[in-house]
Amino acid sequence: MKNELIIVLDFGGQYNQLIARRIRETGVYCEIHPYNISLDKIKELSPKGIIFTGGPNSVYKEEAVTCDKEIFNMNIPILGICYGAQLIAHLLEGKVEAASTSEYGKTVVTLDNFSKLFKNINKETICWMSHTDYIKNVPKEFDITATTPVCPVAAFENSSKKIYAVQFHPEVMHTDEGEKMLDNFAKEICNCQGDWKMADFAKAQIEQIRQKVGDGKVLLALSGGVDSSVAAIILSKAIGKGLTCVFVDHGLLRKNEGDEVEAVFSDKGNLDLNFIRVDASERFYNKLKNITDPEQKRKIIGEEFIRVFEEEAKKIGKIDFLVQGTIYPDIIESGHNKSAVIKSHHNVGGLPDYVDFKEIIEPLRLLFKDEVRKVGLALGLDEKLLYRQPFPGPGLGIRIIGEVTKEKIQIVQDADAIYREEIKNAGLEGQIGQYFAALTNMRSVGVMGDARTYDYAIVLRAVETSDFMTATSVKIPWDVLEKVTNRIVNEVKGVNRVLYDLTGKPPATIEFE
Repeated sequence: MKNELIIVLDFGGQYNQLIARRIRETGVYCEIHPYNISLDKIKELSPKGIIFTGGPNSVYKEEAVTCDKEIFNMNIPILGICYGAQLIAHLLEGKVEAASTSEYGKTVVTLDNFSKLFKNINKETICWMSHTDYIKNVPKEFDITATTPVCPVAAFENSSKKIYAVQFHPEVMHTDEGEKMLDNFAKEICNCQGDWKMADFAKAQIEQIRQKVGDGKVLLALSGGVDSSVAAIILSKAIGKGLTCVFVDHGLLRKNEGDEVEAVFSDKGNLDLNFIRVDASERFYNKLKNITDPEQKRKIIGEEFIRVFEEEAKKIGKIDFLVQGTIYPDIIESGHNKSAVIKSHHNVGGLPDYVDFKEIIEPLRLLFKDEVRKVGLALGLDEKLLYRQPFPGPGLGIRIIGEVTKEKIQIVQDADAIYREEIKNAGLEGQIGQYFAALTNMRSVGVMGDARTYDYAIVLRAVETSDFMTATSVKIPWDVLEKVTNRIVNEVKGVNRVLYDLTGKPPATIEFE
């Protein structure tokens, strides 16, 4: 049986895949398509609903991106979000102009509860606004269904044609009842039953990869983290021994992590995978010597990963495909799909221009971290493996501010191991989304044993997040922080100061570089 489908048309906003993820959470399968998708392709897909995303442009300017106006005559429910709402107004002869007062952040929105979109939602609710243009006049036969003190049209609709639009972003967690609004769109307006589960995604990926690869050989870039581990299981179920997992130990791993990864994925474990471990630490250290710029570090690590994989592929024989555990936050931060570059992830923006493989396969590129874990659970992966602390591909290279040296690697490995051990001892391990120690490039004066020291400062980070697109700092108990601090300054040579990072995302990112 074919699953119900809602499609998202991408107009270049930062939150496009987040919209799709929220719809999938309602039990309805959702996927992204370009804004200029043909009407014939939409008919072929036969979606039960269409969502227009936000975007960086103004609908009335020359650089505006648009869609075929006939989409409104297809008798398919449509929801426009932010730019998508303005585009609906513009195409249907409403009026969109530059706002005299822009709205950013949490805003109190007053709703008309007769709308199906706002069923069982408070009349006044907090929503996340991010716009410099506003809808001055709605199209004919449309009703205004929400306002704010400075935005006369925060939502509007034509319920008979099933066209709905909101100026705010219901997909982000800062909109208090946004998930309910999207559930209303899927269930109340599109009449979806919610028949899709994450296991269906895994089955579909396995079948697609099996058809794509055929008798070809596949090399998987295995880091031992959650994403590449789940990708490995998907590929293993799809093509069996046609898959070879190569674990590149770049010398930038957490303490003892290389041995731990080998214990799980080699023939010492029970996953029945072709596994190769490559010690390339000296090679990476040499490449990173005297490099301080974080983007340059990421790109160097990304290219060197690929070169090592290419060399291993030649040793194995003809390899057709390279597989990576790329997930959606990696893609959006790397500036793909017209979004702004935040930081180049080593397996996305860090890829070199030329890669000696027929194709790169990224089975998880549409998913967020928690969705990846759900896929892993559906495939029978051990929860201990799935819920281990996330670790970036570039490793400690981006948790060491400035130049990477063996001395600094040892310092941050030891400090991080103490931090993780004490978090576990305090019973907080499963309550924090991500936590780690990083090494600053700052030295400060201290005193130990009546003697002056001039050593590094370690920064501790702990955040709570569901999707890794946004995050808030965790209030770790003071006694735990004190114990971690005392152990680090006493046990880790070269450190005389420990700091705690309280910054959320945004404005910071979760990793330091």
